[in-house]
Amino acid sequence: MQVNIRHLGEVKFEACARGHRVICDQPASNGGADQGMTPPEFLLASLGACAGFYAAQYLKTRSLECEGLQVEVTAGKATQPARMEGFRIVVTLPCRLEPQHEAGIQRAVRACLIHNTLLHAPAIETEVVTRHSAAA
Repeated sequence: MQVNIRHLGEVKFEACARGHRVICDQPASNGGADQGMTPPEFLLASLGACAGFYAAQYLKTRSLECEGLQVEVTAGKATQPARMEGFRIVVTLPCRLEPQHEAGIQRAVRACLIHNTLLHAPAIETEVVTRHSAAA
């Protein structure tokens, strides 16, 4: 998997993957033009979309109604070091399910790739590369 990020000026960035493009920006209160979600909002969106995908797949494979499925993700902000904490995922289903299917949805959401990545933090390697043109 790969996503390429390009600085567009000020505090705005463009993220591109597989021909898709999204804008990441900051609210005006933080020096941006509020033309896109912030990086922490992208993280919440990623977790919620992944949880929703797994929940929908569970429902679909059991021929249960999934039209209208919604997911809300919230988190707090901690300091020292700056990070997000206390993620909460709320899956709202379009219809009432039997208890075994509610438990199945819970298991499905917990199997989500992003959920498991956050629970089992991967090593993150950081490299800084400088590009300079040859003098003519």
